[in-house]
Amino acid sequence: MMDGLTPDIILQAYRAGIFPMAAHRHDTEIRWYDPPQRGLLPIADLHVPKRLRRTILKERPYRITFDMDFKGVIRRCADIRPETWINDEIIALYTALHRRGHAHSVETWHDDQLVGGVYGIAIGGAFFGESMFSSTTAASKIALVYLVARLWRRGFELLDAQFVNDHLLQFGVYEIPRDEYHRRLQKALAKKADFNQSGFLAGTGGLTGLTETAGLPSIGASSGAFSEENFSGFDDVALFLQSNTQIS
Repeated sequence: MMDGLTPDIILQAYRAGIFPMAAHRHDTEIRWYDPPQRGLLPIADLHVPKRLRRTILKERPYRITFDMDFKGVIRRCADIRPETWINDEIIALYTALHRRGHAHSVETWHDDQLVGGVYGIAIGGAFFGESMFSSTTAASKIALVYLVARLWRRGFELLDAQFVNDHLLQFGVYEIPRDEYHRRLQKALAKKADFNQSGFLAGTGGLTGLTETAGLPSIGASSGAFSEENFSGFDDVALFLQSNTQIS
């Protein structure tokens, strides 16, 4: 790989609060960033617009999967917009990190077509969101809510969005200074969390009644190893949205 970069160097950079970007899709140079203000998305208190909540719980227009087509998601993130920071080397590095279990994706499907998704890096209790794409209505928004629901249920405590933008403002993205970010990052890195771990780790408390009311499986129970609900993470997102009060 160019510049002597390896997946291990990428992970070391994230642990130090630094992330890589290329200037454009066909740039051959990767630059490192540690901005003075860092954008974060809340996890337990993610703001979910009422219409989006209804679409997820009632309409369920898409099939959602996790880590089923990481390469498809990152390539669509790179190719769907005219300007991007994702070059071929970043695609190769992050695909290698996915094979090693550090990079994850959420996919949104319409029939058999990949129509939206989001991907990022998980280390300890920190998740570093990298990019998302959508080619149909709300596909990336739904993928993001499913991602946050999984982070919430698996016990993550920091969701790095890197920068604030108009798309993320509706979800409650906020900025903190670099020094504060590094403090929060080190605390999150020390926490043990697993993106693919089953069971309930979030410190939400009192959710058993919610699951009983919703007709969902009890906390820590399985809805079946091969069931569509378990496969799609719908149980997680339903619990998350019922516990979440940040709506408008």
